[in-house]
Amino acid sequence: MRKKTVFECKACEADKSQPIEVEVKSEAAKRLKIGIYFATWWALNVVFNIYNKKVLNAYPYPWLTSTLSLACGSLMMLISWATRIAETPKTDFEFWKTLFPVAVAHTIGHVAATVSMSKVAVSFTHIIKSGEPAFSVLVSRFLLGETFPPSVYLSLVPIIGGCALAAVTELNFNMTGFMGAMISNFAFVLRNIFSKKGMKGKSVSGMNYYACLSLLSLLILTPFAVAVEGPQMWAAGWQKALSEIGPQFVWWVAAQSIFYHLYNQVSYMSLDEISPLTFSVGNTMKRISVIVSSIIIFHTPVQPINALGAAIAILGTFLYSQAKA
Repeated sequence: MRKKTVFECKACEADKSQPIEVEVKSEAAKRLKIGIYFATWWALNVVFNIYNKKVLNAYPYPWLTSTLSLACGSLMMLISWATRIAETPKTDFEFWKTLFPVAVAHTIGHVAATVSMSKVAVSFTHIIKSGEPAFSVLVSRFLLGETFPPSVYLSLVPIIGGCALAAVTELNFNMTGFMGAMISNFAFVLRNIFSKKGMKGKSVSGMNYYACLSLLSLLILTPFAVAVEGPQMWAAGWQKALSEIGPQFVWWVAAQSIFYHLYNQVSYMSLDEISPLTFSVGNTMKRISVIVSSIIIFHTPVQPINALGAAIAILGTFLYSQAKA
């Protein structure tokens, strides 16, 4: 009788071990997938920021530059759908209606960030944009009615303080550049919140969701770009940039447009797999790679106190992620 009991227990344990092993392997595969997404996202973003700044230094028209980025991505996806490289999304009126506020927020955030980068160093823009978690808490608290534990609010102190210290000590401070980064923070927090809500229960993948977002944002942005800058300014600036830089300027424009779409597409593929909180943390870690690489490539002068402010802000973001988790 005892032997039978022992035999049954072992069989039961063996049966239970199989789904546990499968679950562990599945979780490991998911983490690896997200890790690859994050690494690709950060690498593509670094390349985009480098070429974007090169273009804006030679061709200071951020509204057109922003429009070209969206147009390039939209064209890439339309070709992918037409050639069946990517599956065409099945959408309806309700989908586009839900997407519209996301597209408005994305358009404002994209243009504001590009305006900022046209006025100040890439590193400065991203230091200010590392304050995005503070905007996330404020938006969630006052617009969505969410409440957070005291540790979350306390973690905002180093984020805000570090960004303020970096801004005050910035050698090439520009108010337009600073405000552009701040507006971009607010707009992108709204975009991420609306995106996650809009993606819930939808059959559209993260890649196609961003493609539709690009198309709608392009339609919203184009008339404003024409009104603010206009074809005459663009043509004159283009000739000047070509004469000063040469034919490689065309490659710079193409590269910044292509890499803008690719890094955003991969980020939305990540957002499809993770929570908005994890996405925000990944976004902040991405900024570290952008800040460091831009300082090295563009030889941006950085004071020790400025670097300290950036470090404090990034540390605050880490504490925020731990407190909110």
